[in-house]
Amino acid sequence: MDKNRKIQVGLVSLIALLLIANLFGGGFTKWFGKSEADRIREAAASGMVNTEATSGNIPGTNVNQTPAPTGPVTTIRYDKDKYEFGVVDEGEVVKHAFKFTNTGSEPLVINNCKGSCGCTVPTWPHEPIPPGGTGEIMVEFNTKGKPGNQSKRVTVTANTVPTDTYLEVAGEVRGRETPATKGK
Repeated sequence: MDKNRKIQVGLVSLIALLLIANLFGGGFTKWFGKSEADRIREAAASGMVNTEATSGNIPGTNVNQTPAPTGPVTTIRYDKDKYEFGVVDEGEVVKHAFKFTNTGSEPLVINNCKGSCGCTVPTWPHEPIPPGGTGEIMVEFNTKGKPGNQSKRVTVTANTVPTDTYLEVAGEVRGRETPATKGK
């Protein structure tokens, strides 16, 4: 038997062995150990995994949730957490400043602000806001390529309880007529 034929027979044998292992007795993990996803899921359930460093979307785990702050916590109050921009033409950039107050007794530290998509960009103060102090989070929503009703969310992560709070910009984007659709 030549070398290529031996390799083919070996691969077919390996595939047959794996199929048999899967059919009889619990699949591959019983024969070959736990999968990486199973190990991460068990570690997360037992609290042995650092959820900040773990990424991915593994069903049955909480690795994608923001961990609770470890230092002093405070509270935040927004003047309004939703901005209705009405009707704008596609291509306009909608801008809004969400004003907030640190209503707790500790300095407010905003760790991150993240838009629900790349078209929604927040800017926030990086210095601590003292108790009773105020600030604003500027949100810009680029409507280019976004015709129709829109609702964009910004997740604000800070040393608050709950850790994540949410802001929203919503309205209607009037689409441009393209040459292919005119008169139809």
